[in-house]
Amino acid sequence: MRLTESSRPATGRRPTGRRDTEGMAVASFVLGLVGLLVLNFVLGPIAIVLATMALRRNTPRRSRALLGLGLGIADIVLLVVLIAVNGTTSWGVFG
Repeated sequence: MRLTESSRPATGRRPTGRRDTEGMAVASFVLGLVGLLVLNFVLGPIAIVLATMALRRNTPRRSRALLGLGLGIADIVLLVVLIAVNGTTSWGVFG
């Protein structure tokens, strides 16, 4: 028996499953959280993009995606504050 129909939609893209959006939401949260400590100029924008993608695809972990979005924005705000106050992108607990 041969199947002539493809399981992919006509757009040629793979359908996004529920686990994909859950993973995006969790990844945005983790990256945003880690971005508060290190590499905030890299991890912040990545967290924002992943959270936005997860929210647009109606993730079941909506609150986790919103937290990731908020933390990603906080990463960018922290970066701007560090540049304005110290003239650098790094900070330390002991001065």
